[in-house]
Amino acid sequence: MALVGYARVSSVGQSLEIQEEKLNGAGCEELFREKRSGVDRERPALQECLRYVRKGDTLVISRIDRLARSADHLLSIVKQLDDKGVALRVLDQSIDTSDAAGKAFLGMLAVFAQFENDIRRERQMDGIAKAKEKGVKLGRKPVLTAEQEEEARRLRGDGWALQRIADHFGVSKGLVHKTCSVMRTVSAF
Repeated sequence: MALVGYARVSSVGQSLEIQEEKLNGAGCEELFREKRSGVDRERPALQECLRYVRKGDTLVISRIDRLARSADHLLSIVKQLDDKGVALRVLDQSIDTSDAAGKAFLGMLAVFAQFENDIRRERQMDGIAKAKEKGVKLGRKPVLTAEQEEEARRLRGDGWALQRIADHFGVSKGLVHKTCSVMRTVSAF
C-alpha cells in the first residue's frame, strides 16, 4: 500500500514546487511530474502513473484540476483507479475515495463541475447568438478580400496552377483550393 503522487502544471514556465511539497508532506513515496495542459488527455506522466499504481495504493494529488479538466475525464480516471483497487486522495479538497463518503463527495463535485460547464457553454452560445443578431461577424478575418477571391477563381479558370495563384496572393495553396472549390460547388447548383 503505497502513496503515489501526481503533480501537473500547464506550462513550462510554471513551477511544480508547491505541489511537490504538499505531496511529499502527505508521505508520497513516488512522484510523477508533468508540465502539460490538463485538457490533453494523453499526458505521458499521468499514463505512466496510472500504469504504475497497484491494488491497495492511493494516488495523491493536490487539487482535482491537476488530474482532469472535465467531469467526464475525472470520472473516467476514478473508474480506472477503482477497477485497479486504487484510492484517490485530493489534499486541498479533503477528498479520499477509500471510503463511501469520499466517493459520494467526489461524485457530487463532478456533477456540479459538469453543471457549471454546461451553464457556461449555454451563456457562451447565447452571447454568440446575440452578437450574430446584431450583425457582428465572428471568427477570423478573411485572408483574401472578396475581389481577391474572385480574381483567384478567374485565374484558376484561366488555367493557373493552385500554387502559382497562392504565390501570387502570398497565401497557402490550401486556401486557394478552398476558395476555388467554393466556386465549383456554388456554380454546380
